[in-house]
Amino acid sequence: MEMENIQSHYGKLDRWIEQLYDRKPIAEGEVSDLCNMAREILIQEANVQSVKCPVTVCGDVHGQFYDLMELFRIGGRAPDTNYLIMGDYVDRGYYSIETVSLLVCLKVRYRERIYLLRGNHESRQITQVYGFYDECLRKYGNANVWKYFTDLFDYLPLTALIEKQIFCLHGG
Repeated sequence: MEMENIQSHYGKLDRWIEQLYDRKPIAEGEVSDLCNMAREILIQEANVQSVKCPVTVCGDVHGQFYDLMELFRIGGRAPDTNYLIMGDYVDRGYYSIETVSLLVCLKVRYRERIYLLRGNHESRQITQVYGFYDECLRKYGNANVWKYFTDLFDYLPLTALIEKQIFCLHGG
């Protein structure tokens, strides 16, 4: 899916974003479409993301949807504020699906303003132990959404470099 094709989906993305801000998960087929769009963007990006200031950097969200909403309330929503989020979007919290769906929607919609790095919880093995897999089964009745996201996680960059001076990664 080329960038022009992704731009043709901005209306749909905007609807999904508003739905997700209301903490309402998007449908399974929509998650599939979203992950396909995101994959096409991530394939084109470097494994070391070049980030310019100003940017708000934040760490582990872990499915804490309301904490993410508070971050956006204080710091501003995209595209008004640039964000570098350094992994661990899922597991432990009750709203991993809504959290990761919103972040991926924002990445696809505002690709030059949202940077998502891969953390250790963006892996198949970890998500089967710490809750994301079970949440997908509970909310969708199958593991398809889990598979769409864990396949997408393979494409997330590992590091970012802010203004060629500050090296950012999840951990190490």
